[in-house]
Amino acid sequence: MRASVIILISLAVCKAEAQSSTLPIADSLYTLGNYTQAINEYAKVGSKKSSLQIARAYNAIGNYDKAIVQYENLVDQDSNQTVAHFELGKLYVKTKKVIKSQLVFERLIKKNKDNPEYFYYLGRSLQGQGKNKEGALSLKEAVALDSTHLRSLFQLGKFYVGLHEKNNALKYIDKGLAFYPKDVALINLKALAYFNNDEHEKAIPPFEELIALGEHKQHIYRKLAHAYLKLWEFEKAKINYKRLHEFDAAKGEALYGLGSVFWKEKQLDSAIVYIKKSIAEQDPILDKEYGALGRLSKLKHNIKASLEYYKKAYQEDTSNAIAYYQVCVLADEYYKDSKVKLEYYERLLKKTGKEESYFSGFAKKRITELKEEIHYAVD
Repeated sequence: MRASVIILISLAVCKAEAQSSTLPIADSLYTLGNYTQAINEYAKVGSKKSSLQIARAYNAIGNYDKAIVQYENLVDQDSNQTVAHFELGKLYVKTKKVIKSQLVFERLIKKNKDNPEYFYYLGRSLQGQGKNKEGALSLKEAVALDSTHLRSLFQLGKFYVGLHEKNNALKYIDKGLAFYPKDVALINLKALAYFNNDEHEKAIPPFEELIALGEHKQHIYRKLAHAYLKLWEFEKAKINYKRLHEFDAAKGEALYGLGSVFWKEKQLDSAIVYIKKSIAEQDPILDKEYGALGRLSKLKHNIKASLEYYKKAYQEDTSNAIAYYQVCVLADEYYKDSKVKLEYYERLLKKTGKEESYFSGFAKKRITELKEEIHYAVD
């Protein structure tokens, strides 16, 4: 009997020694990023710590399904595994299993209401379900616990920028910038808060700061050029449209922008040249570009060209009632035959349907007038 006990003790000691020697090897492999081999070594140990490390290793290599299974097994075995719960909740957020992550973080908050990370991830879980107002409340709890919680400040700033609530957005953005003045994500939000509120003069400095910080991005040059154009700073607008032109996907847009600058400068020929170039660069719906050429041609008193461009604008987007209205007005001015004019207005009335609008009202009035003209001309 004593011999059996001694054997069992000896086996337990050997196993413990094997585990104690295996764990440092597994930890070393994990630290060096050799996650697959680390998983194999941790599997030999069989402890709670090694199980947690296996979950982390699967997470590190991007095998999120296996990581989740490993974490879930851990918390099922021991509900007091707070670290495993926390990491599992974050992984749920990452994999968009936001209802599950909400439950995890609500459970963690019940145990500890002083952790801003719990409220941050609860907020992200709610946002992921489209519950943006509830998510914002949770993010505000995170900020109340830690006024420097950058991710919560960013998400709140983003939330209010999306609602076009500039003052609320700046409240959180400026708090973040007070601690992290060079954070490009917050600077970008500040620029957008002003830009979306049509405060172009205030939007320019943060956009320029982003460029100075190395953020050479398409949307920055687009909005910066537009802001300078709105402020009648034409040379700066041209500089930024030319920078925008360096992006292959924005060449047509940049050329159209340059045309708009020349238009405002009353250089109508140059405006037409650049807008035509923008059309050559694009393959999507071009109603805006053709409409611009129509307006420019009308300013140059070329009614025939203006009419043709508005016809093209309407062909690009047949739901554009304004474009067809312009076609009718220009046809009215260009053609001498009242019957031809009448056909255009009757088509306009047919397109606007029974819905009362400025266009239908105008069409009805001109139809009556033209029919009278035709009647008296016959008499």
